[in-house]
Amino acid sequence: MDLDISIEAAWPSPPDWEELAERAAAALAQVAPELANPRLTASLLFADDAEVHALNREWRGKDKPTNVLSFPMLEREELLALNTEGPPELLGDIALALETCTREAAEKGISLEHHAVHLIVHGLLHLAGHDHEISAEDARAMEQLEIKALALLGIADPYGDHDA
Repeated sequence: MDLDISIEAAWPSPPDWEELAERAAAALAQVAPELANPRLTASLLFADDAEVHALNREWRGKDKPTNVLSFPMLEREELLALNTEGPPELLGDIALALETCTREAAEKGISLEHHAVHLIVHGLLHLAGHDHEISAEDARAMEQLEIKALALLGIADPYGDHDA
């Protein structure tokens, strides 16, 4: 998968957010092979709370910022049927909100880097058609994929109560 990454807010440096996002996507492709398709592209926006708030209000009707937004462009069935030959195919768009992510990381006692990687993985899974709000079983399946991908990057289980 090719990521089109844009950093439009004052995300602290280091780390190299682009390299970190690429590593997160590569780890996820190892546990969710449908995301290893070389035709796939996704955009990732490192934004601030104000921009994510505006997106959330406009596209989801929720008048507040959130940590990550995902806007899928393919249905899960389309993704699974996509062959590896052909032109690029847009999987969707993700936006992360700096202030919300920073606050949540502090509340969890983890680094912003680890929290952002988790949210990138989470967002990409949403783009791939996974949804934790459908049922407890779907939530558990999505969490397991997140845990496995994060483990490949040396990041602990963000839920703290699962075995990988």
